[in-house]
Amino acid sequence: MTRSDLVEELAAKFNQLTHRDAEYAIKTILDAMGDALVRGHRIEIRGFGSFSVNHRPPRIGRNPRSGESVAIPEKRVPHFKPGKALREAVDQRTEEMEALTRKTSR
Repeated sequence: MTRSDLVEELAAKFNQLTHRDAEYAIKTILDAMGDALVRGHRIEIRGFGSFSVNHRPPRIGRNPRSGESVAIPEKRVPHFKPGKALREAVDQRTEEMEALTRKTSR
């Protein structure tokens, strides 16, 4: 699902929202989440998951082409951990889809 798909879904679900309002709502939410992560905060959405920032220390890597050592600087990267409800829903839906596939392939 892309950002524009999300906007379409929101606008379709709530008739009182115009396409522009739905787009603004999605942009506002994503901007707020991005700003919170930049400030080092953790975001928790119950039933969905949590976003946090992980610290990766500096290390020495290798250039795969030449084999030469390369210094990789430290960095902070966003990390998503799905919540229990989301993990279970995905697992259940996957099992249902696989069962359907098995039935139709016979």
